Amino acid sequence: MNTATIIGRAGQDAEIKYFESGKVKTTFSLAVNRYDAKTKTEVPDWFNVEVWDKQAEFAGEYLKKGREVAVDGRISISKWTDQTGEERERFLIVANQIRLLGSKRDAQEQI
Repeated sequence: MNTATIIGRAGQDAEIKYFESGKVKTTFSLAVNRYDAKTKTEVPDWFNVEVWDKQAEFAGEYLKKGREVAVDGRISISKWTDQTGEERERFLIVANQIRLLGSKRDAQEQI
């Protein structure tokens, strides 16, 4: 089963894109803290997230840099050929649910 749940802070304001087909896609990065036993500190792991349709419109409107968010979805691999002809790939989370966390005051401080 391919499921992922991550909680972290948005690395930038969500970027929303509308397609001629009527589809909507929003993308953003999420910093998720992980405890590093060597340094005894928390370090961020960065995840690229994409979300579609109604959830994309919600994220595009409300998700701002620094906002804490929970993402439920699946891990996907995006593959493409770059300008030099080299095959590239990256992992990302395709979200099916996004939940804004924190208080309304936290959200207002992010604006």
